[in-house]
Amino acid sequence: MFLFLAILAIPSLSQDPDLIIHGGKIITADQKFSIKQAMAIRDGVIIATGTSEEVLKLKVQSTRSVDLQGGTVIPGLIDSHVHPLGAAMHEFDHPIPSMNSVNDVLGYVRMRAKALPKGEWISIRQVFITRLAEQRYPTRKELDDAAPFHPVVFSTGPDASVNSIALSASGIGKNFKVTDGGPGQVELDKDGEPTGIIRSCTRLIKSSSTARSPGNEDRKTRLSSLFHDYNSVGITGVIDRNADGTSISTYESLLHDNSLTVRVAISHGLGTAGSMEGILGNLKKIAQHRLRGESTMLKIIGIKTFLDGGMLTGSAFMRQPWGKSEIYSITDPEYKGLLFIPRERLLPLVEETVKARLQFTAHSVGDGAVHELLNAYMEVDKSQPVSKTRPCLTHSNFMSAEAIELCKKLGVVADIQPVWLYLDSHSLRKQFKDERLRYFQPLQSLFKAGVTVGGGSDHMQKIGSMASVNPYNPFLGMQTAITRIGRNRIDPLIPEEALTREQAISFYTINNAKLMFMENLVGSLETGKKADFVLLDRDILTCPVNEIRNTKCLATYLEGRQVHPK
Repeated sequence: MFLFLAILAIPSLSQDPDLIIHGGKIITADQKFSIKQAMAIRDGVIIATGTSEEVLKLKVQSTRSVDLQGGTVIPGLIDSHVHPLGAAMHEFDHPIPSMNSVNDVLGYVRMRAKALPKGEWISIRQVFITRLAEQRYPTRKELDDAAPFHPVVFSTGPDASVNSIALSASGIGKNFKVTDGGPGQVELDKDGEPTGIIRSCTRLIKSSSTARSPGNEDRKTRLSSLFHDYNSVGITGVIDRNADGTSISTYESLLHDNSLTVRVAISHGLGTAGSMEGILGNLKKIAQHRLRGESTMLKIIGIKTFLDGGMLTGSAFMRQPWGKSEIYSITDPEYKGLLFIPRERLLPLVEETVKARLQFTAHSVGDGAVHELLNAYMEVDKSQPVSKTRPCLTHSNFMSAEAIELCKKLGVVADIQPVWLYLDSHSLRKQFKDERLRYFQPLQSLFKAGVTVGGGSDHMQKIGSMASVNPYNPFLGMQTAITRIGRNRIDPLIPEEALTREQAISFYTINNAKLMFMENLVGSLETGKKADFVLLDRDILTCPVNEIRNTKCLATYLEGRQVHPK
């Protein structure tokens, strides 16, 4: 147990510490990965680190002290990819059970069909087929049988499986073609009839919702609860990788109320449909936004677009064909996935983003999409250096040796989710075999090349670090990055790409601070930086590797203020 010795604070105009942490193992995550015993804090800033003896000499009557009794401290953890407001509001209307099989999906559809009047839409979002026991979409007929009087959409992002009523209500019939100028395709059988599989064009499904609508206070309350849950697993900073106006105003409201307990950097969502004039006009507005300042708690760092589909849905854009697949319902042997933004539109988007001194990033999962984006960065770099804006690859699961070299050359950073390796590598290995996965999440190669790569979760649903569709527990992410062992497997996937424990800590601390453009303020425990830190129940540098995921945070501090426990 930790002994917390509190001494009544007395106002002081000096630089005497108001808090000293001592008697433990402080993993600083600085450039040398130094280990200290103690640190002193004043007004939320670290003013000294060193041995307990050295730092305790600074103590005065007003100083509070925490005796770690040999315990371990790490910097506050940062998640490089979350969607907080959507995740917080996911179960606002009604509880949604976990779905681990097609039968679970159909059971939920039947339950909603009983609860809703005939004709009302039943929607299921972000239940990935790779994580279902059967590893397939529910069929059109199965959805018809489960809800014969309701339109149903089973959506996994831009891809979906829908029933007959949903197709009819959306005007999708025999020999249908996508003609709205956007990406995607509707799968047809040999007779030209829609199979029910919709790839990267769920925008065509004319669904509606009768769910109750939240008010501003509802959003604030649930988002605050989520942020406190982030704090409970040591998270003190996040990057929202597709924020809209509602999310931003909710963040601002929490900040105004002094109840924002997580630093938030924002990649503002930028739609890429429509005229280039309109898109670039929206980009200009983002560049002039009031949150483009130097706030340490809330700021816009760049924009986010979508370049391809997903690896969990069979629509990521690959350099080589996917291959026929029962998992993803792929029948075309030449199918490579879907690319959403053609080169002639991507280049001006990147160019104008760099001119605006914003970070450009795009959802780019497949190696085809990764190379398209890197080629755009390389082209723009010929006329204006891109490195100062830290251009980013978001997800970049499938890479190559050439892609890593280009990242190094251009100063491109990457935002990667190791929990996808944990949850989905069994499906990917079945589809692609290990040889083709050689550069799947090549973390060690990126570290060795000096590329800044940060760990994230892509948290998008539910509150609960292990209960969410994409778990946001950073210790699970660390363990996966170190072991590269997926769920229900004992053999690592490409073990030469595993991180060391020190690298895994940097992956969620100082590296992500760089992705937030805040490495001078947070990400490591050094003199002059903000005192964001976490007290752990074990030493993650020495405990058994398969126990890292079980790490508990005994206390989390943001600028020297304890935010967990509340």
